[in-house]
Amino acid sequence: MAAPYELYYWPSIQGRGEFVRLALEEARAPYRDVAREDGGAAMMRLMGRGAGTTPPFAPPFLKAGRLVIAQTANILLFLGARHSLAPASEAGRLWTHQLQLTLADLLDEVHDTHHPIASGLYYEDQKREAKQRAADFRANRLPKYLGYFEQVIDANPRGKGRLVGASITYADLSLFQMVEGLRFAFPRAMKREEARHKRVVSLHDHVAGRPRIAAYLASERRIPFNQEGIFRHYPELDG
Repeated sequence: MAAPYELYYWPSIQGRGEFVRLALEEARAPYRDVAREDGGAAMMRLMGRGAGTTPPFAPPFLKAGRLVIAQTANILLFLGARHSLAPASEAGRLWTHQLQLTLADLLDEVHDTHHPIASGLYYEDQKREAKQRAADFRANRLPKYLGYFEQVIDANPRGKGRLVGASITYADLSLFQMVEGLRFAFPRAMKREEARHKRVVSLHDHVAGRPRIAAYLASERRIPFNQEGIFRHYPELDG
């Protein structure tokens, strides 16, 4: 591209924006992480009237020329087609998008382990409910999701331990990020689950070792996990 992409997301957390960053890094696509430069002022302007008739509801969103594209899965659908991070066929693109939407469902459930009542309340205001929600997540939801992705990898007819086809896709990158976040938030639970889902772990390790991703993970561009993002570590929620 003649001009870089502009990514708009909160400047101090990985959150949903990290899935987009990983795709941009793997594609070696030039981009500006705008809110990390100006503290979020430009992002807030575009969430108002600055985007014209198609304002985003919330970050992350990506500016690509005159396009302003919101919603993580929607951004990745766009980048996947542009940067060969999804299959060329319509069926392959839709399947990759479907997997990304399933990962988005899992991400929402992770968030709800520490905010089961309301996002506007502090964690400390809903600790009892969070402990109950997290227990169900660890026992039922986490193994169900990881088992599903294990099955998808195993059933991939073109093999090589990936989710879709023989080449890396944004869904693979996103599953890597999901494992990273779950390891931070639920280290004890993930230690148990990883023993049962070796294909998911192998895919995570493959992505981590890809040269562009490895360089990104070692750089200052990678924001550390913290207690403000979606993935949070509360020992009492890890069982």
